[in-house]
Amino acid sequence: MVTNEKIKNDLLSRLKRAKGQISGLEKMIEKNASCSDILMQISAVRAAIGKIGVLIMQNYMRDCFISEDKEIFEEKIEELVRSFSKFIR
Repeated sequence: MVTNEKIKNDLLSRLKRAKGQISGLEKMIEKNASCSDILMQISAVRAAIGKIGVLIMQNYMRDCFISEDKEIFEEKIEELVRSFSKFIR
């Protein structure tokens, strides 16, 4: 969960931009844009979504390392590892 308002606002802003890029892709396809241009836009969308995922993962890692209780810390690390594995697939 993202609790920091600055980070949350940044993520929401990035998501809105990515949403706009996807809408742009739809229009490009409707207007028969060149395959090269469409692929470049897809690359931009993938990069934007990837960056959003990285920022969420960074926030998640910071939250995991806050606990001082060793048992809780180890559980959080295992959860983090599972989440990271899912993210990089």
